[in-house]
Amino acid sequence: MSELETAMGMIIDVFDKYSGAEGNKQTLTKGELKTLLEKELPNFLSSGKDKEAVDKLFKGLDENGDSEVDFNEFVIFVAAMTCCCHKYFEQKGPK
Repeated sequence: MSELETAMGMIIDVFDKYSGAEGNKQTLTKGELKTLLEKELPNFLSSGKDKEAVDKLFKGLDENGDSEVDFNEFVIFVAAMTCCCHKYFEQKGPK
């Protein structure tokens, strides 16, 4: 598989690894999202255990208001984070 195909598969695998632990295998609950952030993006929040930050992120990701983050909402988050990282490293590039 190409690098991009591998990356896409990894995104799917990460979502599937954390979804369904508390119920619906097709979505992330707030608790599942918190665990995912703590394990997969430990440097994303100043403290992955910061309940207020996790609540705010969850509310922003849950576009349809069903109190769960589905795969499409999760992919939007991953894409936005990737864009931010790209911009950061582009600005920080060689001088």
